[in-house]
Amino acid sequence: MGPRMPDLGCQRARATAVRRVSGGSRIHGGLPPSLLVCVMLAGLYACGGGGGGGGGAASGSGTWTPGVFQPSSAFSARCAAPRSGTDPYTRMPYPDMSGTSVDENNWLRSWTNELYLWYREVPDPNPASYTTAQYFPLLKSAAVTASGAPKDKFHFTYPTAQWEALSQSGVDVGYGARWAVIQSTPPRNVRVAFTEPGSPAATANLARAAQVLTVDGADVVNANDSASINTINAGLSPSQVGESHVFSIQDPTAGPPRTVTLQATNVTETPVQNVKTIATASGVVGYFQFDDHIATAEQELIDAVNTLKGQSIVDLVLDIRYNGGGYLDIASELAYMIAGTVPTAGRTFEQIQFNDKHPTTDPVTGQAIAPTPFHTTTQGFSTTTGQPLPTLSLPRVFVLTGHGTCSASESIINSLMGVDVQVIQVGSTTCGKPYGFYPADNCGTTYFSIEFRGVNAKGFGDYTDGFSPANTTSTVGTTVPGCSVADDFSHALGDPAESRLSVALAYSMSPVCSVPPSGFARAKLERASTGAAVVVIRSPWHENRILRR
Repeated sequence: MGPRMPDLGCQRARATAVRRVSGGSRIHGGLPPSLLVCVMLAGLYACGGGGGGGGGAASGSGTWTPGVFQPSSAFSARCAAPRSGTDPYTRMPYPDMSGTSVDENNWLRSWTNELYLWYREVPDPNPASYTTAQYFPLLKSAAVTASGAPKDKFHFTYPTAQWEALSQSGVDVGYGARWAVIQSTPPRNVRVAFTEPGSPAATANLARAAQVLTVDGADVVNANDSASINTINAGLSPSQVGESHVFSIQDPTAGPPRTVTLQATNVTETPVQNVKTIATASGVVGYFQFDDHIATAEQELIDAVNTLKGQSIVDLVLDIRYNGGGYLDIASELAYMIAGTVPTAGRTFEQIQFNDKHPTTDPVTGQAIAPTPFHTTTQGFSTTTGQPLPTLSLPRVFVLTGHGTCSASESIINSLMGVDVQVIQVGSTTCGKPYGFYPADNCGTTYFSIEFRGVNAKGFGDYTDGFSPANTTSTVGTTVPGCSVADDFSHALGDPAESRLSVALAYSMSPVCSVPPSGFARAKLERASTGAAVVVIRSPWHENRILRR
């Protein structure tokens, strides 16, 4: 069986174009601010969901009685377009049999009623009245949080083949550049957040803070027409290997803009980068950048911790500003490696809670619901199962955060606070995803719909509006000791002069929020009134809390 994914993904925009969703950024032009053009990260997920069915209403058999649900198993794998052959990852024949899009919709309807965390809040539209792509986005809560944000921001799909390739190996179609949208309306500001080593973006010498001026001739900064917006979105988020796009790039160093042609490829991510130590007046501080809780991160995190352990660090700065989440077990491993045995022994990393139909038994695995512990040994993602994990045994940790810090990354923060490890947050409010799910494949589409919430050892998990540094103003997030600091694009990640890292280093010596060195976009102590947070373009996979069966 494939991995199960516990964090919400991203909620897809409705057909009329709507809001920015957690799985990516929206570039928009001459539209009212409330209407955002859907960035489709082509081929990875569909706006509004995915699955069978073409244009027009769904067709097929089945009767619909509002409020009456058959078991989802009665419709499972009844496909409008059945797959044949063997799944390359499970090495099992596909279970698909001939069916209709109505069968697929009925499966979604019953599956949602069985497992969705807020199933009582889901409407019950006729499955024969919609294509599957139209139907799935309807099957979620419309409630909002205290801040007015949607309670369910994490409802999305992936083509199963691409989901398996990404979740198992960390391979994604792209250039290896993570784009940061600092301003999404004209005059837009799209920059490079970071690049993957050895990727097309790295080979083209795209550095952090390089600005995208045009994509295939479309003016990224000023364009207002739909054709240009579509061109920009397609170029920033390629869908196929071999796809090429031409960019005009303004490098952060002096010089005229240059033209760069980037060809999309299967990029293997390096989730742990910039492992280093920094000497301070109070001792050696460790630092590393952690971008994704994917399978390959397990060995890389172990290597990073072993490197820092050998340097006798007194503090750790964990840079998760762009880490949207991933496997919860990897988050547990890292939290244990930071805290060590004393505070975590016998304690809960995270306890998951399903809807009221499943108070004691996990409805997916059939096992009794038990807390996820702080893992003290490897879980076998990218190394041998059962090997003792190294530990730093630190009483506190500094976390550098941003709006892109989501899900499993937030679980690290919450779980460590749950066992009284001091967490100091430097950056801006996180995205707020205390929820999770198991990915469910049906007929070649993998669906992600919120199935549980997670709480720490103290029973806390209510951070739906994110975690916020204590000196942030006008925020509705859960406050954490630390300092609100804007993202600094004038320095490389890991540079001691980079604003967030600089403030964390100063705080480690004296618990005061210092003013960082001046940098890009007046990087300074950030307040909510300064405007929208920097948004990083990425697929929903990068914003998930993922469990395995």
